[in-house]
Amino acid sequence: MNKLRIFLLVVLCACFLCGCSNDSEDEIVKNIKKNLKDMSSYQVEGNLTIYNDNNQYDYNVNVFYEEDEKYRVNLTNVLNNHEQIILKNSNEVYVITPSLNKSFKFQSSWPKDSSQIYLIESLYEDIFISENRMFEKVDSGYVFKIEANYPNNSNLVKQTIEFDNNLKLINVKVYDDNDVLQMNMDFKNIVINENIDDDVFDLDAIIKGTDVNSNDKEVSSIDDIIYPLYIPNGTVLIEEEKVSKDDGERIILTFDGEKPFILVEETISVGDDFSIIPTFGEPFFMFDSVATLSDNSISWISDGIEYYLISDVMSQIELIEIASSVTTIEYDK
Repeated sequence: MNKLRIFLLVVLCACFLCGCSNDSEDEIVKNIKKNLKDMSSYQVEGNLTIYNDNNQYDYNVNVFYEEDEKYRVNLTNVLNNHEQIILKNSNEVYVITPSLNKSFKFQSSWPKDSSQIYLIESLYEDIFISENRMFEKVDSGYVFKIEANYPNNSNLVKQTIEFDNNLKLINVKVYDDNDVLQMNMDFKNIVINENIDDDVFDLDAIIKGTDVNSNDKEVSSIDDIIYPLYIPNGTVLIEEEKVSKDDGERIILTFDGEKPFILVEETISVGDDFSIIPTFGEPFFMFDSVATLSDNSISWISDGIEYYLISDVMSQIELIEIASSVTTIEYDK
């Protein structure tokens, strides 16, 4: 009998040392995969913070997901209450800006092929495919340290994903290669497998249900030209042109040299009727706007101004670097 007890004790110790407990990495990943398989819909409420140098951008985030790839992501800037909605139904993707009475329509694979800090299944998949995954059991639950997959932003390379003891997402942090925090997502409320009204994913219903009481500044002139702080080496500003429009102004900045590009800035106005604008490219989340990113251009709206940056020689990463540096500080020509 004593030998049997000793044998059982040895087996239990061996199982513990080999990670056979319920808190082992393999067991937790297995449970996360089961949760994903069993998940037909979810709703998320949370807060997203994006950091850019000394600037901080805070968003309230509401996400709706239903199987068959239906997504709706509401992003509301806390500072100015500017709201944009990313909607995917069937094979079409829209970025809706209610306050401007506009929607941009994409033929896009979004949200595939890139990490998405506010989408549950995207974060799960990042954990599953990570080749250098690190796992830790903490008092509050579990933490995974893995690679981030943002192919259009080489600055975002690492992320930590935290779960509570019931494997519900708590927090995601994304870092650069120097371990400087770039994005932080706090999950405040998650509801799994509850019915979601069909109107949530219906473009017409969203349009009818939005209030076009614009929080965006509708301006008719550009008092101060906005210059990018980052200019590629060997590239200089060679021309500025101001053009009058029926409802405002347009500024055209031409840069020439090793990395030539054109930056267009123009005033925006709120349309009387809702308009859907076909767009080539992918939705790309900048610091204070959801932009349109194509192979050779990026466009976005910020503070009453629409920006369009184009270059035939620069990569998407280089375009994003210039666009992210646009500021009200004047460029010394």
